Amino acid sequence: MSLILYKFVPRNKFREAQLAFLFKQVITWIFGLIVVENGIIKYPHRLFFKKANKASFTFEFFILPAFCSLFNIYYPEQKHQIYKVLHYAFYTSIIVILEIYAIKSTNLIKYKKWTWYWSYITIMISYYISRLYYRWFFRYNNSQPIMKI
Repeated sequence: MSLILYKFVPRNKFREAQLAFLFKQVITWIFGLIVVENGIIKYPHRLFFKKANKASFTFEFFILPAFCSLFNIYYPEQKHQIYKVLHYAFYTSIIVILEIYAIKSTNLIKYKKWTWYWSYITIMISYYISRLYYRWFFRYNNSQPIMKI
């Protein structure tokens, strides 16, 4: 992910990518702790901070925020609504496909009372919240309302 961010985040967008990254960490920290502490998802094998909390540090504090950075800096702001919806679907699908692969092929994630479509919905909502914050923070296109997708 570090190499992907280094390669695909333009120098003039570094500050914007950093904001999206940090804000997504806040969102994933809250949602991640809720689902893990309530036994909805389990991470049996964690690489980092095994005793700090039960959440997956790698997934929730690095992979998701990195994709969110790319999602926000490449968002098709001036395009038609269909491109915006496809942008959400594309970035959400990448994460969910990686998660499904991790469930089926590794011992990194175990669904207890969760399914892939809950991941899809919550990740898409978190992208939307991130996008609202990003637009508010940078005041993009003040002539349009902030709540627009």
